[in-house]
Amino acid sequence: MTPIERAKQQVEQAKARYQALLARQNAEERKKDTRRKVILGGLLIDAAGKDEQFGRVIDELMNRISRDHDHKAFEGWRKPEPDKP
Repeated sequence: MTPIERAKQQVEQAKARYQALLARQNAEERKKDTRRKVILGGLLIDAAGKDEQFGRVIDELMNRISRDHDHKAFEGWRKPEPDKP
């Protein structure tokens, strides 16, 4: 193998390592983003069970759902309601 061929192979391997690192970083960012969404969603649902204001926020957000696939995730689900005194 000539020095040029060896250098070309090293460049290709470095590119592959770089792409793998980018993919790993992007996957980690997506995981973090999903976790943040789950945590915020849980907090919002919990807050709706304690305060009508948050229940109205959930109603507004539910009205913004446009995809049928997303609507199906909420079939049969009822948002929590605060206890009435």
